[in-house]
Amino acid sequence: MTSEDRRADGVAAIIPAKDEQDRIAATVEATLGLPGVDLVIVVDDGSADRTAVTATDAGAVVVGHARNRGKAAAMETGATALAAVEAREAGRTAPRALLFLDADLEATAANARPLVDPVLAGEADMTIGVLPAQKTEGGGRGLVVDLATTGIERATGWTPRQPLSGQRCLTRAAFEAALPLAQGFGVETGLTIDLLRAGFRVVEIDVDFHHRVTGTDFKAQMHRGRQYAHVMRALVTRGIRPSAPARFRRV
Repeated sequence: MTSEDRRADGVAAIIPAKDEQDRIAATVEATLGLPGVDLVIVVDDGSADRTAVTATDAGAVVVGHARNRGKAAAMETGATALAAVEAREAGRTAPRALLFLDADLEATAANARPLVDPVLAGEADMTIGVLPAQKTEGGGRGLVVDLATTGIERATGWTPRQPLSGQRCLTRAAFEAALPLAQGFGVETGLTIDLLRAGFRVVEIDVDFHHRVTGTDFKAQMHRGRQYAHVMRALVTRGIRPSAPARFRRV
């Protein structure tokens, strides 16, 4: 791949969102203030609230799904919408970089610049945001993180610090090389494996983002169960069968 193939001209942020009317405006406004970001696309993934209206009022271009289709589908829809916008822009010589952010980052989305700069400078094909310890209490037992970490290690030899981080910036060429994306909550794991295997440069970067942390009630545990199943599916379809986490092994 030549340096010309890696080049990006500006940045578009793509924010998948479902039922985020209370947080999306702050996230969009903070993202629009980032240097180099001239377009924010919010993908309303089947929300039952005013997410779409609130995002539009905050300055985003909003596209949507009539029903919830999951994060991977929302990412692909956002990228397709961006390509349509760029096709109408006179004089564009290279596609924008794609900055994927979670809808609940609120004002901390303004801290995304460290993810963007290496991609625009041609120093990385994909950056992954490593978040600090989150202020909200709760969270799970790390089983999904362990699974993703082990799977990525076995597939590529690289050990990520935050394999499930959805805060990423990548070139259009890198994004297209990973299509179709792994479905559901396996999207980040699959994306990392696919790009590393294809020879793209992936770099983790510390970024001061904060968002909601999933709690410990029954609904949260069901959510983690789906995450685990989706990550496992992303690994198995890539020929990786991680062993059970050490805490579950017989001794």
